[in-house]
Amino acid sequence: MQTIGLLQNASEAKYALNRLTDNEINDILRSVATALEANQDFILAANQQDLQRMEQADPKYDRLKLTAERIKSIAGDMRNVTTLPSPLHKIQKEIVRPNGMSIRKISVPFGVIGVIYEARPNVTCDVFSLCLKSGNVCVLKGGSDAEYSNKALVEIIHKAVEQHGLRKEVCTLLSAEREATDVLLKATNYVDLIIPRGSAGLIHFVRENSLVPIIETGAGICHTYFDKDGDKDKGQAIITNAKTRRVSVCNALDCLIVHADRLSDLPFLCAKLKDSAVIIYADKDSYAALKGNYPDKLLKEATEESFGTEFLDYKMSIRTVPSINEALKQISRYSSKHSECIVSESREAILLFERMVDAACVYANVSTAFTDGAQFGFGAEIGISTQKAHARGPMALEEITTYKYIIEGNGQIRQQ
Repeated sequence: MQTIGLLQNASEAKYALNRLTDNEINDILRSVATALEANQDFILAANQQDLQRMEQADPKYDRLKLTAERIKSIAGDMRNVTTLPSPLHKIQKEIVRPNGMSIRKISVPFGVIGVIYEARPNVTCDVFSLCLKSGNVCVLKGGSDAEYSNKALVEIIHKAVEQHGLRKEVCTLLSAEREATDVLLKATNYVDLIIPRGSAGLIHFVRENSLVPIIETGAGICHTYFDKDGDKDKGQAIITNAKTRRVSVCNALDCLIVHADRLSDLPFLCAKLKDSAVIIYADKDSYAALKGNYPDKLLKEATEESFGTEFLDYKMSIRTVPSINEALKQISRYSSKHSECIVSESREAILLFERMVDAACVYANVSTAFTDGAQFGFGAEIGISTQKAHARGPMALEEITTYKYIIEGNGQIRQQ
């Protein structure tokens, strides 16, 4: 079926969701989770087809790869979503006007949410579970890198939801071809919201071409500032974790900012990065501090392009600053407003950093790796919003609902 037909069917399917109770939705999600585990071999075989088309050295390879343990985790996340309270039909505000007219502001689904994402098949299941729990139809536009994996996952989802008498279009997978994206971005009659997840290039393309309202997510140029009053043991652990835990995720460290007074501690702060062969692009002062203390083959002189770059790889830059104010200027200039961290034992410095840094998530003595819906206790996430309108930070159930006003009365009319 052509893309526009798929979108039309998806739009029609949203009305069936409005009739479901939260218990019925939870039953469907538990059934899908069980089906994912039962069809593990089918999923892994499809995933292997995708993996064979990608070089193992590609940083996206790990994001694409599924294992038995990862499938179990995906199913577990879906079950976790069933334990969360429904975000729907909550009364956010209630007033009674002098004429007796009552006004209630209640949470409701968006309707149809389109998500455009790259080589991350786990996103397919996360988006489906969050959208179903919040009463939304999801339209999935995955990248060609994960084409076979996404098809297998959605096939399992379709069989499970149909067994519950629900239309399979509540989870609609579009073709991996670029043309499907173009149609989706213009489908104002059928789609209520689009969320792009992926590289800065993808997000920029969606922002420039979509007629459907969007929420920007994903691109993370993340900094950690090691202050003059920073604890070096905490700093080493946080820097190592933020950079090397998973380099292909948006909350990974891209730039370490170090106070000039602590340059002598820089070799210690970076000591464990060499175990993961992290390439460091260092400015003049930090280069001098690391020369002879970090492998020569991994130490490079920074250029201006080294800053403001989301590496998504075993690479990072270092900038030396004379004060916290200069650190704040560096972050302000290059940040994507995703996740920023300060390592300091000075409460004054921490409060200044938290107040001045404009980002969705601001950390003090904690790794930026925690910017994640599950880590925040949200069950899962549909993306990390880096904008300020409607939602910011990890977007889970509440963030993919909107609201409407219910007005009730007893024949009131407005006078001239």
